[in-house]
Amino acid sequence: MTKAELKVFLDEKVVQYNHPKFLEDDPIQVPHQFSKKEDIEISGFLTATIAWGNRKSIINNAIRLMELLDNAPHDFIANHSETDLEKLLPFVHRTFNGMDLQYFVQSLKNIYHNHGGLESIFAKYQGEDSLQPAITELKKVFFELPHLQRTQKHVSDPIKGSAAKRINMFLRWMVRDNSTGVDFGLWKSLNPSQLSCPLDVHSGNVARKLKLLQRKQNDAKALAELDKNLRKLDSLDPVKYDFALFGLGVFEKF
Repeated sequence: MTKAELKVFLDEKVVQYNHPKFLEDDPIQVPHQFSKKEDIEISGFLTATIAWGNRKSIINNAIRLMELLDNAPHDFIANHSETDLEKLLPFVHRTFNGMDLQYFVQSLKNIYHNHGGLESIFAKYQGEDSLQPAITELKKVFFELPHLQRTQKHVSDPIKGSAAKRINMFLRWMVRDNSTGVDFGLWKSLNPSQLSCPLDVHSGNVARKLKLLQRKQNDAKALAELDKNLRKLDSLDPVKYDFALFGLGVFEKF
């Protein structure tokens, strides 16, 4: 395929998969249950945090997590008591457990009370053409309270070589426009051109078959390579191709 043919092919797949029916089997359906900005942000962040493994299990556990937060995540985080935190202890999704969740709730309270919320952190530390530096800074802020060392593994850090798939997915949800009813477009202080593709086994394998990616590991260096090539196809909205790569991999076994 020539570059022009590849763009036509992928653009058609974006139209096919960047569609409300995408919500039916995707974790993004969980933040779509909310209308308040802070509820969407917090539910999206927590859902993205546990978004690895079986997608049905992810969705079911994210819904359960929202129930534990009284289906009012921002209010719970802003006003929870020690007793409220105790009821979170039984929660578990793979290696993310109730103690991790308790810290996430406390840290998010700190972020919304003392740092202006999640968007403010990303806006403050955004790079000119990338949000990867802001992810590193988010992790520093996120763990500025006393915490268990084990909990740190649940927030990725690009500077340590991570592709930060789940946070990049969350950023896609928050920043890309909502014209198709999939992503939210809530964060106006950031631009879709700064986003990076949520790189996982599916998008990575498809990208390699399409010669958008040569590096074998799905790490920060691979993400930079993929970002560079997707920006050649669409510099303003490169991460729209996440829908194409993911759809081709998961639904079409490309």
